[in-house]
Amino acid sequence: MARDRNADIDFAGPVRRILIVVLALALSATFLLWRIDSPRVERFRAALVDKVVPNMDWALLPVTKAVGMVEGFRSYARIHEQNTELKRELQQMKAWKEAAVQLEQQNAKLLAQNQVRLDPQLTSVSGVVLADSGSPFRQSVLLNVGSRDGIVDGWATMDGLGLVGRISGVGNTTSRVILLTDSTSRIPVTVQPSGQKALLAGDNSAAPPLEFLESPEQVRPGDRVVSSGDGGVFPAGLLVGQVAQGADRRLRVRMSADYERLDFLRVLRSHPAERITDAGVLIPPEVAPALPVEPGAETAPEPVADTPAAAEAETGG
Repeated sequence: MARDRNADIDFAGPVRRILIVVLALALSATFLLWRIDSPRVERFRAALVDKVVPNMDWALLPVTKAVGMVEGFRSYARIHEQNTELKRELQQMKAWKEAAVQLEQQNAKLLAQNQVRLDPQLTSVSGVVLADSGSPFRQSVLLNVGSRDGIVDGWATMDGLGLVGRISGVGNTTSRVILLTDSTSRIPVTVQPSGQKALLAGDNSAAPPLEFLESPEQVRPGDRVVSSGDGGVFPAGLLVGQVAQGADRRLRVRMSADYERLDFLRVLRSHPAERITDAGVLIPPEVAPALPVEPGAETAPEPVADTPAAAEAETGG
């Protein structure tokens, strides 16, 4: 048995060497054949390719599949990058669209009412959201701007597109923002284009409901909701969101601000509304109309004022 194994081993060695030599000669001949520049050799090469290559499709199929998978993965990666870029551009376009709509409305008002004194443009202070101090029962965030930056209670805060909330609590270096979704938040809004007045009432959900609508049948899903400015809570015309119908069939507002990514907020420096302290300025006293006097009618003597000077005049003293 040992001799048979040694004979097999001695036989396999020369065969292996012969095969290697034959393969090397075949490769060398193929190389030389492809390097020879001759019309006959060219025809021979073309005929050889026509005979061999079509019959080798089965061997090239795994390679073709692998190349297709690699190209598909690269294409998917490019599509994912393009999708991310398009989402970012779409968000920017929404901001530009809202700015264009507001400018168009302002232009229409100026054309309709010439020589109208406009309110001074609102300036803002940008702040970084330090922490989200919200909870299932309270929606608020903290900003790194406070009284040293001139922040005042009640000022409106916005992200890049929509209204977020109002300042409620100011420290020296920080301030707290109550979000519009908080259950204690109540702001007057206007639904466009119908012009319906309503109250946006926070309920700790992502889409707070609209309450006290004058004519709900005139409001449609997709209508824009902006701050009305009533009561001096917020400046008028700030974008809040769009009307949507909830699962409970109530009209709710889908907020334009991205509450899931509140990284930076702008605090609007709004001027306080003018307060009327004297009712007489608003409602003047009524004046009785003067009765006509007939000719020859005696007029009643005017009463003498009860003053020290009048008393001296009567006594002659």
